[in-house]
Amino acid sequence: MSASPPNDPGTRIREATAPLEARLIELRRDIHAHPELAFEEVRTAGIVAAELTRLGIPHRTGVGGTGVVGTIKGGRPGPVLAIRADMDALPIQEETGLPFASRVAGKMHACGHDIHTVTLLGAAEVLVAMAPALAGEIRLIFQPAEEVLEGAPAMIRDGAADGVDMAIGFHNGPDMPVGTFGYVRGPNLAASDRFDIVLRGKSGHAAHPYAAVDPIVAAAHLVAQLQTVVSREQKPLHPCVVTVGMFQGGTTYNIIPERVALKGTVRTLHAAARDVAEGAIRRLVAGIEQTMRVTATVDYQRMVPPLVSDDRVLDPAIAAVRAQFGEVVHEGEPSMGAEDFSAFAERAPAMHLRVGAGAPGRADRLHNADYQPDERCIGLGVQALARIAVDMLR
Repeated sequence: MSASPPNDPGTRIREATAPLEARLIELRRDIHAHPELAFEEVRTAGIVAAELTRLGIPHRTGVGGTGVVGTIKGGRPGPVLAIRADMDALPIQEETGLPFASRVAGKMHACGHDIHTVTLLGAAEVLVAMAPALAGEIRLIFQPAEEVLEGAPAMIRDGAADGVDMAIGFHNGPDMPVGTFGYVRGPNLAASDRFDIVLRGKSGHAAHPYAAVDPIVAAAHLVAQLQTVVSREQKPLHPCVVTVGMFQGGTTYNIIPERVALKGTVRTLHAAARDVAEGAIRRLVAGIEQTMRVTATVDYQRMVPPLVSDDRVLDPAIAAVRAQFGEVVHEGEPSMGAEDFSAFAERAPAMHLRVGAGAPGRADRLHNADYQPDERCIGLGVQALARIAVDMLR
């Protein structure tokens, strides 16, 4: 890490963070042991609200259902910088065997949102002490329901993004060693859309298929055709993924069923590719109706847009992290995963920071029942967020 003179903000942030780390880890372990799914984050939101009250930070609860929004005002007028952390867990049975493992059957913080929550609380504690020297306002957004991609839109409907001039999102990265940071310029996480398709035929005996209309055969043809949305419809430079995740139909060996249901997801990094994918899927379903004699319905839902980092926010944010830590910040590649922070990034210039959480000797991955991030990422994340806010609002 780079050395800083005593009056440098990096030194102040580092010294302010050090005594907080043990308590933040303890708080993270408490939240980890009591995971809550999307829009159920009542206990977690209560912890957040209590911490903000302790720090004297004004806040609103119940934003977007179970979200919390705090406000730190600087000493003079300036822009509004939003920093967002998500709070929800996943429907996964934890298998870590840790002493603070989930006490709730079938629920686990397997994506590190417990890490995110306490990291933003730590940054809030550092920043509230430095606020008089800042110009503008820091909006602390503790968001529910990221895992179902509905929490950010819900908070935005309740005004969480109103008046925001720029926004920062962040996520722990188990594929990056603790102590490193990452970013992606431009589109870095995909739009996530989903579709429900129902094909209806005519039920009959398996021995007499000519007297029936078989929706299973039609659905099989459709699944194969859907692969051409990527291979033959999209520009090669426009990434796109179409996945059928559910194929459901029939009850036994010798009955042709009345209906088959398909569920799937579409991931794209560009608006044009998103339009092409939806149009192609609807056209292919219409074609199956004609060729296979079934009737079909398509429910296509656009969930969240691509997450695009804006250079106007990314460049000064990355410069701030480098000023705090040195050359441990690396440019990465886009992912076809999705993140509903994109809804905030659609409202104001934004960037998304990755905070290395990979523990030595482990090869962890998100959404894994044995996920064990290195808790040192909490204090490092606190420093990174605080330095970004201080440098962008000085």
